[in-house]
Amino acid sequence: MPLDFSSFPTKPPVFLAPMAGISDLPFRQLVLGFGAGLVVSEMIASQELAQAKKRTEVHDRAELGLGNGQTAVQIAGREAHWMAESAKMLVGLGARMVDINMGCPAKKVTSGLSGSALMRDPDHALGLIEAVVGAVEVPVSVKMRLGWDDNHNADYIAARAEAAGVKMITVHGRTRCQFYKGRADWKAVARVKAAVNIPLVVNGDIVDQATAETAIAHSGADALMVGRGARGRPWLLAELQGLKPSINLEEIIISHYESMLSFYGTHIGMLNARKHLGWYLQPLAGGGGA
Repeated sequence: MPLDFSSFPTKPPVFLAPMAGISDLPFRQLVLGFGAGLVVSEMIASQELAQAKKRTEVHDRAELGLGNGQTAVQIAGREAHWMAESAKMLVGLGARMVDINMGCPAKKVTSGLSGSALMRDPDHALGLIEAVVGAVEVPVSVKMRLGWDDNHNADYIAARAEAAGVKMITVHGRTRCQFYKGRADWKAVARVKAAVNIPLVVNGDIVDQATAETAIAHSGADALMVGRGARGRPWLLAELQGLKPSINLEEIIISHYESMLSFYGTHIGMLNARKHLGWYLQPLAGGGGA
């Protein structure tokens, strides 16, 4: 199943990045409500998810937020069998697209040889990709970094991923060793764009219209993906698509807060709400952007 970017109403389309502990269902719904083109769930550990299914301890379709065609589900792991099993399970619950995490720099992920650690072993990474692509009929995408270190290999991996059947590549313009330091290198992303024929999405340091336009110009990407820049600004993706969303900060905060309490329950919902409240209020306190 190909990905047709011409179906998106705005050019280039703007997507919400998967962010652990941030892009949960309440936040994804909020961002979609303002007009985002696509949202990607926070990563799900493939082995834990597949094993939970066997114990019938798995979320239902509503809890995973798979009721629309604008949500992709990201999975992370290092074993082909469990990656394939979790992908099949998620598609069975309604996922319209599966994204493979090859970009997370967090130590707790890379120490398990998942996330961006997969870029250190392209042959193993391609085995996971082939297993997922072969397990499902929906589009499979991959989100990666430029490489593990300064020896960039994203173009090489992306070309092999396309040959394996991946339908979209997203590249964060940093290496894993950089984490979030320095600036995203959008020009380096252009080398990945030149290596593939499938849609290429650029990610990293896209926080306003100026950075969005520069990222597209330097990378030649077909779409934008916004991550940290959307914290406290769920309307940002709509603005980058040329839309003019109505913004009433008080109403947005209350709505988001109530949806978190409903989704998580009072105790966990209040804990999760605190970080979002801080991001909403940061500009009012004179804090810098994400």
